[in-house]
Amino acid sequence: MPRRPAVSARRGAVWLTSLALLVGPAALAVRARASDGPRLDFVPPEPGTYRLHRIMRAPEGRVLTVDGRAAPLSRFTRERITLLGFIYTTCTNPEGCPLAYRVFYRLKDEIQATPGLADKVQLVTLSFDPAHDSPEVMKRYAGRQLEEEGGLRWYFLTTRSVDDLVPLVEGFGQDVRYSVDTSTGRPVRQLSHVLKVFLIDRSGYVREIYTSTFLHPQTVMGDIRTLLMEEGAPGPASWTATSRAAPR
Repeated sequence: MPRRPAVSARRGAVWLTSLALLVGPAALAVRARASDGPRLDFVPPEPGTYRLHRIMRAPEGRVLTVDGRAAPLSRFTRERITLLGFIYTTCTNPEGCPLAYRVFYRLKDEIQATPGLADKVQLVTLSFDPAHDSPEVMKRYAGRQLEEEGGLRWYFLTTRSVDDLVPLVEGFGQDVRYSVDTSTGRPVRQLSHVLKVFLIDRSGYVREIYTSTFLHPQTVMGDIRTLLMEEGAPGPASWTATSRAAPR
């Protein structure tokens, strides 16, 4: 079966769209008791039988941790293979941010159950709604993920302002639409976006971009293992999980 096509990298823009209707923030994203991702309608190729090309270098910018500490984004996209996804915490579209959370959650379980893999991979959830998603809000969104130590690193980040955010969404080519109340001209927190998740190698290069169609734990795990094999890591025989997490 041919390798699925990578999503082409594009330098996007933050678009402001005039809308007459003002819609308030939605409820917090529902995370659990749903499928881990879209149903696979193809058989992913074996890890190491294909190559993931360098699409672009991950952009640099300033972010905030859940403790409110400022740091360069590169601190969270280097040294380990990184899976980075943009979200906003009030998203309720099941094929958007909640899907990314479910897939990341399942990947975390599977990676931690695979010997020698947890210290080679990290997850990054980055908000593109700084007006609402403060460090405190991101901390609540992360929930128990922040309480675990010694396992897979999962960072929940936001930015101080839209000015800090724009270089990141443009650099990754993450298209975002902010609604504007035409009566006041002010942006409101009604966002729409195409879900994209970025696989970044240890050197900070984006090697794959997933949309909702291909964002599935099995597909992502194959790509992570392919990057590790590229670096000279042992092959699939050493990656058998010691336990299999139950679907959530």
